[in-house]
Amino acid sequence: MNFTDALLSRRSVRKYLDLPVSRDMVTALIEAAEAAPSAGNLRARKYIVVAGEEMRKALAIAAYNQSHVAKAPVLIVVCADVLRSRSRYGDRGSLYSIQDATASVMCLLLAAFDRGLGTCWIGAFDDDLVREALSLEEQILPVAMISLGYPAQSPSPAPRRSMQEMVSWID
Repeated sequence: MNFTDALLSRRSVRKYLDLPVSRDMVTALIEAAEAAPSAGNLRARKYIVVAGEEMRKALAIAAYNQSHVAKAPVLIVVCADVLRSRSRYGDRGSLYSIQDATASVMCLLLAAFDRGLGTCWIGAFDDDLVREALSLEEQILPVAMISLGYPAQSPSPAPRRSMQEMVSWID
């Protein structure tokens, strides 16, 4: 697949076919996510793969009852390892670990699209409920949940903003 086509064609998918996603496929997606840039090459991020129905339901509740979270065959919770980054960069390391995690999310979304999978980046969730459900350590910050599966829909593109609205040029 052409990279530019992937960038322009990928959509957030919230309806999935009732088909399993193999562990090998998920592993390949995480390997692609790990190709993302990382502050100091620390890779201050973690991935929690959730396939069990009960845990998906618990995470859907934590995600303010977004039904596609429970219905997706797989969820991947991407977390920032704050302590890992802070050990080198001090307080600024908190931001770097979040940047590390979010950069990996985009790589994972594109890799999934390239393999015919649908995804949705979920950022709206209650951190405390996610932490509790997954028994996360204090320094591990949930940054995003990704619902993942074979798409049962082909969403239309969202409206784009104009360059004039988005960009400021300073000479």
